[in-house]
Amino acid sequence: MQEQVAIIVGSGPSGLATAACLSQQSIPYIILEREDCIASIWKKYSYDRLHLHLAKQFCELPHMSFPASYPTFVPRKMFIQYLDDYVSHFNISPMFQRTVESAEYNEVSKRWVVKARNASSGEVEKYSAKFLVVATGETTNPYTPEVEGLNTFPGEVIHSTRYKSGKEFKNKNVLVVGSGNSGVEIALDLANHGAKTSIIFRSPAHFLSREMVYLGLTMLKYFPVSLVDLLMVMLSKLVYGDLTKYGIGRPTEGPFYMKVKYGKYPLFDVGTYKKIKSGEIQVLPAEIIKVQGNDVLFKNDKLHPFDTIVFCTGFKRSTNLWLKGDEYLLNEDGLPKPTYPNHWKGKNGLYCVGLSRRGLYGASADAQNIANDIKSIV
Repeated sequence: MQEQVAIIVGSGPSGLATAACLSQQSIPYIILEREDCIASIWKKYSYDRLHLHLAKQFCELPHMSFPASYPTFVPRKMFIQYLDDYVSHFNISPMFQRTVESAEYNEVSKRWVVKARNASSGEVEKYSAKFLVVATGETTNPYTPEVEGLNTFPGEVIHSTRYKSGKEFKNKNVLVVGSGNSGVEIALDLANHGAKTSIIFRSPAHFLSREMVYLGLTMLKYFPVSLVDLLMVMLSKLVYGDLTKYGIGRPTEGPFYMKVKYGKYPLFDVGTYKKIKSGEIQVLPAEIIKVQGNDVLFKNDKLHPFDTIVFCTGFKRSTNLWLKGDEYLLNEDGLPKPTYPNHWKGKNGLYCVGLSRRGLYGASADAQNIANDIKSIV
């Protein structure tokens, strides 16, 4: 069994940030990563036109700024380059293709025992450490809901993690299921490439431009959430008007309040609204009753034919399948039970990073807190 001071599970931005912070404190660690690269969600499972939705100063990882030449809203390729440079700068070497099968705290040795399967050799390797950091992220396993008759659909059914570009969907009827930021941006990309695009809005949404969000985040440093939300809703109504005529409701709670309470982001509008207004993107009733071959039956009893269905329905986490003996830190869905700002620290040297639904900014703060806490103990 290999003895370590700290084991980090996951080499996305959260795991990398933690590794850098531990390095700064001269604390030895290893990273176990199930994929064959760092930041796989960015490198392998995201669409081409993706940009960071927040301005770059809110998305930097600890101890290394973005290059000054980077634009305010960093595109996917540049962010991947930044992560690769970050790995080089802090000499981070994850152990790839290691899928953690169990992690259990041993009361006798007062250490975490982690078993990970090595995908190349097929062997189960054992590691032990005083500290365990869960950095597996909010976007772990793609989730597609069960829909009656989906198996009868002859066209292509993909999750947003397999969508790259709208190029291949020109003139096709495409249904986007899910109206988070991935859903509205994929719908925009499809419409821009000449696909006949429809989207389902399952719940009310706040439409905000990137500039509004930037203003809101800046104001939150000086004003209470309630006041900032009041201004955001006023601005949204001014710019976007009444969205109910397009089938989109506005939530009763404010955008930043909802972000803090439920981890639900407002919709960063980068052009989708114009396409909805012009009819290039059609908003359909929120519930699919069933799929019958090419046709999808909606709650209003109308049938619409499609060639492709893209599920932008988010992710589930699998921590509960391998993390044993933790009753305190993470819930069944792999998110923290303790509320912010105490969400990152568990018991017996267990930590989590990047799970507070506060994006890269939150992950950076978690990583620094964890490194400081471990330093105070070792």
